[in-house]
Amino acid sequence: MTMQTERQLPRTRGQDRLRARYGPWAVVTGASDGIGRAFAGHLAEAGVNLVLAARRRDVLESQCAELTKSHVIEARAVAVDLGQPEGIETLRGETRALDVGLLVACAGFGTSGPFIDADLGPELQMIDVNCRAVAALSHAFGRRFVERRRGGMVLMSSLVAFQGVPRAANYAATKAYVQSLAEGLRLELSPRGVDVLASAPGPVRSGFAARASMTMSFAQTPAEVASATLAALGRRGTVRPGFLAKFLELSLTFLPRWGRVRMMGVVMGGMTKHHA
Repeated sequence: MTMQTERQLPRTRGQDRLRARYGPWAVVTGASDGIGRAFAGHLAEAGVNLVLAARRRDVLESQCAELTKSHVIEARAVAVDLGQPEGIETLRGETRALDVGLLVACAGFGTSGPFIDADLGPELQMIDVNCRAVAALSHAFGRRFVERRRGGMVLMSSLVAFQGVPRAANYAATKAYVQSLAEGLRLELSPRGVDVLASAPGPVRSGFAARASMTMSFAQTPAEVASATLAALGRRGTVRPGFLAKFLELSLTFLPRWGRVRMMGVVMGGMTKHHA
């Protein structure tokens, strides 16, 4: 038995589908923590080579070493700030020679509290990371996927994308942009061989909550989000991964939009009451 055979973990039929459908390489942004890290692990189990992008080079390099030790894949670290145009160009350049067939755009962050009380700088930076970078990468990799006549894109939406959310107004607006972009791109690109999926989880237990200064009593795990999202890729346009996301969405379904906004305001108020 060879060392590679010993290191390789058993894969399910669903996991094998990912490499067969999209090819040998995937790019995962926001890969050093939370949902992005979970996506990287699931794709490695599927035998997909990885380009992991985030700001912290040391964390990424350690992660690459861990994944290549546990799985028969290649993994490359690209330390970039996707909030800056040069970060996007660096990632494009580092992946130009690879047969990338899948983009998982997880890089992003949130803020909470009354919008006009916040510092404007981080709010605008959030728009750059959550919207501008997603648009630029979707454009760049979408063109590549159309040229190769197959590919897939996962764009991270959220439960908050479907209505305004008091005390997270700007963050919810960025996710509404991502949701709308994914829905439009899906119909544009599907006839050209490219799958586009919006993943809209509820609260997730990760470093996101700490950066957004939110307290979450109930939350999904990143692994749950990644697994359910990859299972839905190529099969639908939007997925609400996991029981919690589905339950929360169902609880809002029969409310008019203004009612959803008010209800989300109550929920967000509970999660950010320490701001007062």
